Amino acid sequence: MFETTIAGSLPKPSWLAEPNKLWAPWRQEGVDLAAAKLDATLLVIKEQEDAGIDVVTDGEQSRQHFVHGFLERVEGIDFEHKVEMGIRNDRYKAMVPTVVGPLRLKGRVHETEARAARAHTRHKLKITLPGPMTIVDTVADRFYGDKVAMAHAFAEVLNEEARALAADGVDVVQFDEPAFNVYTEEVVEWGIKTLHRAAEGLTCTTAVHICYGYGIQANLDWKATLGGEWRQYEAIFPALAASRIDQISLECRNSRVPPDLMGLLKGKTLMVGVIDVASNEIETAEDVAKTIETAMRFVPADRILPCTNCGMAPMPREVAVAKLQALGAGARLARERFS
Repeated sequence: MFETTIAGSLPKPSWLAEPNKLWAPWRQEGVDLAAAKLDATLLVIKEQEDAGIDVVTDGEQSRQHFVHGFLERVEGIDFEHKVEMGIRNDRYKAMVPTVVGPLRLKGRVHETEARAARAHTRHKLKITLPGPMTIVDTVADRFYGDKVAMAHAFAEVLNEEARALAADGVDVVQFDEPAFNVYTEEVVEWGIKTLHRAAEGLTCTTAVHICYGYGIQANLDWKATLGGEWRQYEAIFPALAASRIDQISLECRNSRVPPDLMGLLKGKTLMVGVIDVASNEIETAEDVAKTIETAMRFVPADRILPCTNCGMAPMPREVAVAKLQALGAGARLARERFS
């Protein structure tokens, strides 16, 4: 009961990448960079295990960004001539690559880090991939001319890598879809269909992480415009409840998501966000246990996975480690209190 996990990313050590930044520049090159990525992967696995995290991830240590880290291994994408584009409905600007031809994998994407992680932990292992809708929202298009067609093409290549990850021994493949709470009508119309294609044929556990974004200023400013209740999920949770995806995430700690919306996900396992990634304040074990207790009003205890609200990549590393420890301690307290 209350098996813990994290949304995916963790801060990179300062010897691997510039700290406290999204899209942080690497500090190594060539073979030194490849070795440093694996060293960092094993380090964050150990930190998660020490903190009492049950389903660990590679911390996305081998990726500069959760979307572009995947796209670097996809043919048909031009990284040499990036363009500035508004993403997440123009919430903020980013320099993005352009789709210029048919999409194909150049080879495996996350094989090296997935196999290294699998070889060095007996815990359940989760690897994250960007979801089709979020990829479409994070690239420019000069080839398909239709975002739905392009999303289906990305779903095909994602499925190829997802199946290979399952064969590597990964227990959970999670698709990250922060775009889901921005384009709610499109989620129902075609977003879940492309998500299903990306997950097609997987025999491991499948998950989708949807969120209000990293704790960066653009997201904080956007959240301030959403009023006293964040009800975006209300439009998509019924469709997700009817989907074939096993696990679904939502923010709870310090969020304005009405907790009763969890009741719309009947039958699903919920990754309940008990750790706020938009604040450097360290939660206590009691804070975590109370958030779990709130979730229990709407979700059976055996379907609750205490989790982080979102990825922690831009956070100070010492803060993220302390928050992992609070997550583990709070889940242990909840087990003692509610079992």
